[in-house]
Amino acid sequence: MRIALVTGTSRGLGRALAESLLGDGWTVHGFARGPQALAHPAFRAHAVDVGDEAAVQAAVAAVLETSGRVDLLVNNAGAASMNSLLLTPAKKAEMLMRVNYLGAFHCLQAVGKAMVRQRAGTIVNLTSVAVPLALSGEAAYVASKAAVEALTKVAANELQPHGVRVVAVGLGPVDTDLTRAVGRDQLAALNVRIGRPSGTTLAEAVGFVAEEWGGAPSSTGTVRYLARLG
Repeated sequence: MRIALVTGTSRGLGRALAESLLGDGWTVHGFARGPQALAHPAFRAHAVDVGDEAAVQAAVAAVLETSGRVDLLVNNAGAASMNSLLLTPAKKAEMLMRVNYLGAFHCLQAVGKAMVRQRAGTIVNLTSVAVPLALSGEAAYVASKAAVEALTKVAANELQPHGVRVVAVGLGPVDTDLTRAVGRDQLAALNVRIGRPSGTTLAEAVGFVAEEWGGAPSSTGTVRYLARLG
């Protein structure tokens, strides 16, 4: 039986990724701070703040105790905020780094140790097209996701000899509750810029991410985007 751990499964992309994996016969452990309404006999919900190292370590230990292994980690949990660089509160920047970067770091470290013992595993980190675009108005967010991309490349180098593959997948705006709070004109302009004038549906985003454990996985250390850049 294949075991996946997905973070941020209470809603949006994380929940959709969990549902996709469940539909393909995986057992899925979902990490989220809030309540998780996903009901499936092969889904295990865990109340975890991924920015809390001790909480992550305890939760991963619980997963390993019940399932014995983890074959796939998807670091999806994240936060976003749009602020001009010069007006970004320090607490906002700290929060974004804690959730987006440290959240991925804690989970990768805890699960990575298990995968090294297994001599096998795949880790997929979620990033954003905002990084290669150096998107104005999102300096703190871009910095946190750039850190995730750097982490991906270093982890890939360190873990490859142990049979563990680490990649990052970047998306533009996906049609979820989070993006619906952003102005339509702003989203439309960004979608045109990345060559996706019709936007990206949740199903399209899931399909793109799922390529990493499905039909066409990338080489370890790869960072790829669902976008036309340049």
